[in-house]
Amino acid sequence: MDRAIIHLNIADFAAAVERRLDRRLDRRPLVIAAPTAARAVVYDMSDEAYQAGVRKGMPLSRATRLCRDLAVRPPQPARYEQAMADLLGQARTYSPLIEPGEQDGHLFVDVTGTSRLFGPPVDVAWRLRRRTLQALGLDPIWTLAANKLVAKVASRLVKPQGEYIVAPGDEEAFLSPLPVWLVPGVEGPDLSRLRELNLTRVHQVTALDPAHLEVALGSRAACVAAALRGRDEAPVLPLGQKPPRVEVNQTLATDTHDPAVLEARLYPMVETAGRQLRRQGRVARRIAVTADYSDGRRAVRQMRVEPPTANDLALFDLARRVLHLAVVRRTRVRHLRLVCDRLIFPPAQLPLFEEERRHVLRREHLVAAMDRIRDRFGMEAVRMGRLAG
Repeated sequence: MDRAIIHLNIADFAAAVERRLDRRLDRRPLVIAAPTAARAVVYDMSDEAYQAGVRKGMPLSRATRLCRDLAVRPPQPARYEQAMADLLGQARTYSPLIEPGEQDGHLFVDVTGTSRLFGPPVDVAWRLRRRTLQALGLDPIWTLAANKLVAKVASRLVKPQGEYIVAPGDEEAFLSPLPVWLVPGVEGPDLSRLRELNLTRVHQVTALDPAHLEVALGSRAACVAAALRGRDEAPVLPLGQKPPRVEVNQTLATDTHDPAVLEARLYPMVETAGRQLRRQGRVARRIAVTADYSDGRRAVRQMRVEPPTANDLALFDLARRVLHLAVVRRTRVRHLRLVCDRLIFPPAQLPLFEEERRHVLRREHLVAAMDRIRDRFGMEAVRMGRLAG
């Protein structure tokens, strides 16, 4: 049976919610930003503001110069969470397999095999859109495809309004003429390498032999080739179920942008995450750091962990690099979140070279010894020197 995945996406979600609550904002350029914050930046904007040149992350002062009649509203996260909950309530009628984004107005609904109950998937998509518009006053884009990746790309094509259907089997033909950067799963380093080779369209990359693509992209070649051909077996997770991951949060006692202070707060978070991973017998293949600024802006950066590890020392080396990628503004940081995900069981093979193998084993033995001490005497029994102050 062919899969049927609906992607609902309310474009410019925060701006759309504010317009639903205040109709005076309709058809008017609108940005969501903290107008009283120092160095305030744009959190979200309407399509009218986008057409005027306003972009997310742009300083509010510059946005107001680009668009003189700009309306500014402060971020209201509680409103957006409630609107997202209402949107999920509309979708629950049709499937238990609903995977929402993080309060950003988009979700996937798997309606595979529900035709006898609700009719063809395209009818379900139409009803979802109509019910959302009538009940919530929000008009979503909808797309229908055989997997999440293709449905997501189709949404990007029709934004800010519209619908798109990609029939099963047409995935590769649909993606072929599109620019490579439009396809999820193709990461920044992949795009840079392909651009160096003057490969900017999907059909140019998929025409290459696997061996040639491997020369260009190395170990990433197979993953990129699968994404550009529209192959995606990732399931739509049941509502409330998330892929296994380890998450650690830290709200700073005093907002700061001092790199030394932020690193000192980050290391205990890494220790906590590493300890949880080791207790689960897993290692992480990706690490992410989220920085919430005092003006309401959020920055998220992530990095692959190669080789996968649960070692505090190795994780901190990467977490520190990701932290400095996330914290690039002079605005103070209020909250940090560390996420280790794409968890797997530890690889059985050690590094091949003797010097690297000794280095890895030395780190593993050190962390194991610290775990034994803490298990017996508590977490404060041994601390890293960087935290002594």
